Amino acid sequence: MSEILDLAGIFVFALTGALMGVRKRLDVVGMAMLAEITALGGGVVRDLILNVRPAAFQSVGYVLVPLVATAIVFYWHPHVTKVMPVILVLDAAGLGLFCSVGTAKAMEYGLSPLHATVLGITTAVGGGMLRDVLAGQIPTLLYDRQLYAVPALVGSATMAALSSYGLHGWPVTLAAAVLAFGLRIVAMRRKWQAPLARGAGE
Repeated sequence: MSEILDLAGIFVFALTGALMGVRKRLDVVGMAMLAEITALGGGVVRDLILNVRPAAFQSVGYVLVPLVATAIVFYWHPHVTKVMPVILVLDAAGLGLFCSVGTAKAMEYGLSPLHATVLGITTAVGGGMLRDVLAGQIPTLLYDRQLYAVPALVGSATMAALSSYGLHGWPVTLAAAVLAFGLRIVAMRRKWQAPLARGAGE
């Protein structure tokens, strides 16, 4: 069940990476690269920090799913763009899944709850940051002020807390993911933003 959830998150993140490639007028190879990096980058960084072989290199599905997402965007990107609100909702779901799964894995490898939380956030937002850097723009996480990392923080911290109390398994992981997802959706609908430094202009 956890692998299915993981692949679902990978597919959604890959869609956003491929769409970035379309906006940057990249060819299909560039689109595929952005899709793979967006979908797998955070998890690879997490596993390298944990000093284990990245999960992306242990299953063919982890590599193929972003390619499927690339093909969908390549042939039907005008239609995919039209359903961007749905993509954003799915992206929020991917954020929740990745932060909770990343935190759970970090806890399994003996990290403290604090370090596991940090690694869960990295899993959720790392791929998007790598995507933006490769696409030649400042990572949106740093300047759009939308609450993106904060929901990941809440989900990761919740997952770490539950794990530290001996609660494990996919229902717990899913519960933490739903919490992060819900917070992200509410932030988007209410247009919540992180504050600027005092005295800084808009």
